[in-house]
Amino acid sequence: MAKSALLKSSIGKKYWMALTGLFLCLFLAGHLAGNLQLIFGTPLQFNEYALFMTTNPAVKLLSYLTYISILFHAVDGILLTIQNKKARPVGYAKNNAAANSGFASRNMAVLGTLILFFIATHMVNFWAKMHFTQLPLQTVSIGEGDQKSELYITSGWGISNSGPYSGKFIPVQAIDGKDIVIEGNGFYTTNPIKVKFAEGYKDLHKITFAFFQDPKTGLIATVGYVLAMIVLGFHLWHGFQSAFQSLGVNSPKLNSTIRFAGKAFAVIVPLLFAIIPIYIHFTK
Repeated sequence: MAKSALLKSSIGKKYWMALTGLFLCLFLAGHLAGNLQLIFGTPLQFNEYALFMTTNPAVKLLSYLTYISILFHAVDGILLTIQNKKARPVGYAKNNAAANSGFASRNMAVLGTLILFFIATHMVNFWAKMHFTQLPLQTVSIGEGDQKSELYITSGWGISNSGPYSGKFIPVQAIDGKDIVIEGNGFYTTNPIKVKFAEGYKDLHKITFAFFQDPKTGLIATVGYVLAMIVLGFHLWHGFQSAFQSLGVNSPKLNSTIRFAGKAFAVIVPLLFAIIPIYIHFTK
């Protein structure tokens, strides 16, 4: 039986590394665009984005593709590293690696492992909470003094559609456990039968700000996130242009453009990601 090129061939592994790597670059760009709403958007806009990313069927499909790509990229990278070491079991008598390659290219496996560890912790702190825990729903206060009301913002039917946000509102005091109940982020009537009539926004904006502003762990989390983005930058510095080379793109006209675009991507994207927790931590 012929051995699978996907599993055994180093060329096949490099193709898959390149394809999954470039796909993950697209994911990074899209994820960054959404996360920048933490700086430039309102809490409602960010929570709407979070709800869309967790409920839209097409986005869910892309999410599963992203998870598979991350795992495949990581496993493929480990197999390639092992395969390369086996192909050169005896080290050269004189080896000046720094003169022949850059820091990033020599340490892609280490950088990738650190990034994988960051992804795991990042998903525990945010992704898992968004999907599997009962987060507080976003509310807004309207009015002054005795006329002040605390309202849930929902994407469906509500008591009012006026105020500082474009969403519709349900008074917090209306949730009495008898006629209206909350399950997850859904609002249900229970009299005479149970019917879902509105959907609230899990307040991931509030959770994110609390995470990076925590008096005890906020600074550590911020510094850790920034260091992870530096590691990501080094990984992208070599990986972006290397992916195109693995796919056979080797044109004198394109190489300089790809090299410039790769270095710009490797600097700008991690830098903007790093700015977000720094901004949050020092925002009061």
